[in-house]
Amino acid sequence: MALICAISNEIPEHPIVSPSSGAIFEKRLIEKYIVENGVDPISGKELTAEELIEIKTPPVVKPKPPSATSIPATLKLLQDEWDAVMLYSFTQRQQLQTARQELSHALYQHDAACRVIARLNKEVTAAREALATLKPQAGSMSVPQPALAAESSGIAAQPIEQAGMSIEILEKLQETAAILTQERKKRGRTVPDELVTHDQFRSFRTLASLIGLHSASVPGILSLDLHCTDTSRVLTGGNDKNATVFNKDTEQVVAILKGHTKKVTKVIYHYNEDIVLTASPDCSIRVWHVPTSQTTLALRCHDGPVTGLSLHPTGDFVLSTSDDQYWAFSDLNTGRLLTKVCDRTNVPLTTIQLHPDGLIFGTGTAESQIKIWDLKEQTNVANFTGHTGHITSIAFSENGYYLATAASDSCVKLWDLRKLKNFKTVQLDEGYQIKDLSFDQSGTYLAMAGTDVRVYLCKQWQELKIFNDHTATATGVRFGKHARFLASTSMDRTLKLYGLE
Repeated sequence: MALICAISNEIPEHPIVSPSSGAIFEKRLIEKYIVENGVDPISGKELTAEELIEIKTPPVVKPKPPSATSIPATLKLLQDEWDAVMLYSFTQRQQLQTARQELSHALYQHDAACRVIARLNKEVTAAREALATLKPQAGSMSVPQPALAAESSGIAAQPIEQAGMSIEILEKLQETAAILTQERKKRGRTVPDELVTHDQFRSFRTLASLIGLHSASVPGILSLDLHCTDTSRVLTGGNDKNATVFNKDTEQVVAILKGHTKKVTKVIYHYNEDIVLTASPDCSIRVWHVPTSQTTLALRCHDGPVTGLSLHPTGDFVLSTSDDQYWAFSDLNTGRLLTKVCDRTNVPLTTIQLHPDGLIFGTGTAESQIKIWDLKEQTNVANFTGHTGHITSIAFSENGYYLATAASDSCVKLWDLRKLKNFKTVQLDEGYQIKDLSFDQSGTYLAMAGTDVRVYLCKQWQELKIFNDHTATATGVRFGKHARFLASTSMDRTLKLYGLE
């Protein structure tokens, strides 16, 4: 028998019984009546909401209203039900199609991985057989470790023999230097109108702080570079063994370059083409095609960790240094090692940088010395001494006359290449670290990255601005076009951009 509310004469959704009268009520109605009157509506005796007894009943299914029993209403209900079924079916088909695509992609990747593994196993087996065949004939000859590492990775190792500097290469270097020297002298007479002024630079603020470019599991960004003409393109190398190309204007990651087996310590964005160069302690230099994120060339010209990298102004050659005490000059078009020269002092080389004209370059050593080399003659033409720690960074000014060097002795030294002497020393606090130096394209400003990020005005060598936003050591710093912005990276995993608000 159905329960009926004594007040509304309807079936209650939440039935309540009164201990005073024993009548059944709808909960919300009797509670409202008690609030207003304080008595039982049937017996008239005093009653409180706490005395009411709730009755547990199964949910009441209300009959459909008379309007829903007509044929049009029934058809409408059937239509609604059909629409719901069709929508659910469409959603299920979409999910099924997505699952099929993902499964197909996974199977394709698995098949490709199996084929690559099979090819690598075949190549390693062939290499081992060839090595076993050569051993009885060669006696004491051995295969260099970098070559073995290259074969095991599936990338052909570069020949250890030097191709030499041909007459065509020497002429190309000389012609490029003549053109660049003439252009540099023209630029040196005037300062670009678009260049940021000193007062504007003092007003620079942090515009962006980007943290998701590299993995958090192995934190730290170790190197930085910008595209020479399109400075919206930012290239970083990290502790996570990857390099990342990032577009600061669209705030999108363009490419993630994976292939090194150790951290990426040096990165360079090519002047003209959409390719980048990376170096690592895994003894290799890789050339990447950014649109495809693929390695196009792997240079293995060193037997130790690669510590320095510098791209020649022609865009066709690269200089590198290593802990193996050698500097090497390689052809990016053919992948050939052109020449490899050992530092006679038998100390590891820590960094390298080409002069803007491309005919001379500087190297830093682990024993506080800066050496200037003639690229064509492959000879050491000058030495700068004065630092008391291993050299961490060197940078040539675009005017072609100044060289800035930094070491672990917490100071930056400025050298005049015409007089071959140190004319200015910027001594910083004891324990101050300097990881990177960079001149802007006009040679007006010098930036340093380390314990913090600092910018100096050249010629007067006046400190313009200090940025303390990084929470760990800054590892790289670069100027945007006309010094309109400044970019820096740090061991705190962030890429920071500074400019005018």
